[in-house]
Amino acid sequence: MKINLKGQRALVGGATSGLGKAIALQLAACGAEVTVMARNREKLEKLLLELPKEQNQLHDYVVVDFMNFSKFEESLQAFFDGKSIDILVNNTQGPAAGPAIDQSIGDYQQAFDLLFKTYCLTTMLALEGMKRKKYGRIINVSSMSVKEPLPNMALSNSLRAAVVNWAKTLAEETAPYGITVNNILTGSFDTERLKNLHQKQAEQKGIDLKEWRQQAADKIPMKRFGKPEEYGYLSAFLASEFSAYITGTNIPIDGGALQSI
Repeated sequence: MKINLKGQRALVGGATSGLGKAIALQLAACGAEVTVMARNREKLEKLLLELPKEQNQLHDYVVVDFMNFSKFEESLQAFFDGKSIDILVNNTQGPAAGPAIDQSIGDYQQAFDLLFKTYCLTTMLALEGMKRKKYGRIINVSSMSVKEPLPNMALSNSLRAAVVNWAKTLAEETAPYGITVNNILTGSFDTERLKNLHQKQAEQKGIDLKEWRQQAADKIPMKRFGKPEEYGYLSAFLASEFSAYITGTNIPIDGGALQSI
């Protein structure tokens, strides 16, 4: 099986680092023309030079601020003016860590804008073209926390659960148009975000960072963190013709960490 995405146009959020970057790289390697979204223009321009590119394969970027919804909406409306895409990967940075009892209503509202409204708006804009073509792939980067809430991650736990239930509803409504909607439930991947979280956790526990990361890895049945490129492989499959009968699903990629079915 060889994944061929030539002729497909993809839009990938949060693409200048971590899992978003890994997804963008793999979609481009499979032949898709990839537009990457993030807030740092310099990093976006650098990423364009890194994306695999064959003759006539054109990549692009759009500068967005996921933390400012009104400006985000303005940027996305401009991008989709006269454009359509075939593959959408909804992905943003996560909200700040912290326990539920310490969060204000404003914190929850900000997380709602970041994790839910950006996904919803981008999807609604992308669906216009997908429905006309009777084809589309929508992939939501989510978390294993929708099945087993993670300690000290109240905002992420709450809003990611909202996203997967919205996506399940959307999948049923868009299936007649040949559009699939799937969620990836992310485990522990060796990204800068995970390292930063581990740094804070190690400081709180008064434990050496290396020791804390080893303890965290040992709790995973595979005894290691995921590689970002492994995440890209799953995303490319879900973006391809081979996943045409897969929709409305929550697919864990976590090295076996989830204990629930």
